[in-house]
Amino acid sequence: MTQPDLNAIAQKAYLTDSTGEGFIEPLIHATQLPSLMARIGAAPRRVLEMGFGEGTITGPLLESGYDVELVEGSSALCDDARARFGSQLPVHCSYFEQFTPARRFDRVLALHVLEHVVEDAAVVRKMHDWLKPGGQVIAVVPNAESLHRQLAVMMGLQPQLDSLSPRDHLVGHQRVYDLAGFIALFEKAGFEVVEQFGYFVKTVPNGMMTTWKPELIRSLTQISDQLPPRLLANIGLVVRPKA
Repeated sequence: MTQPDLNAIAQKAYLTDSTGEGFIEPLIHATQLPSLMARIGAAPRRVLEMGFGEGTITGPLLESGYDVELVEGSSALCDDARARFGSQLPVHCSYFEQFTPARRFDRVLALHVLEHVVEDAAVVRKMHDWLKPGGQVIAVVPNAESLHRQLAVMMGLQPQLDSLSPRDHLVGHQRVYDLAGFIALFEKAGFEVVEQFGYFVKTVPNGMMTTWKPELIRSLTQISDQLPPRLLANIGLVVRPKA
């Protein structure tokens, strides 16, 4: 995508709430944050955050003592990150495919970014160069097999599980993954899976959740551990380079 394309998506999806749904995803991710912190491990750790989005997790990571750097492709989101965090947060305004850090990291966070990039396999291969020995990648993407997508296909509202919805197009998604395909993406790039996980029990699209109480959305995130990851809205992996 061109820089104007990225900035247009950033403006519609992250910097303003053009749909009235803007509170939903940050609330889900904020509720899941303690689990993410546990997977990163005790601070201090050197962490690379890929993509800024709404900036939901950046502040908590910095406040918890992690040594965080950001790589972000949209200049508008880079400006937003610099304005909000100043000198606390080194910001690299770069496409992932072109990024070469000056140092390596204990953890790389690829949280809801791989569905946006055109060449996802190339980006995953680059992650080897960003990790310190013993480092890990924590990656999360939307799940093609989520309950809400299965219901949509069953009801004839979309043709197949991996069809892109109007919201997918709004936020610049190139694809959605099922768990098997997501695992294969990393294994083909020379990683091995340490952990599989998922979160948020989603039965309807975000547009039908705008009147839901925050307590319900938080509870549907917190109950995720009781269901198989492949049924949840978001699927995640912790991976490390193969020995």
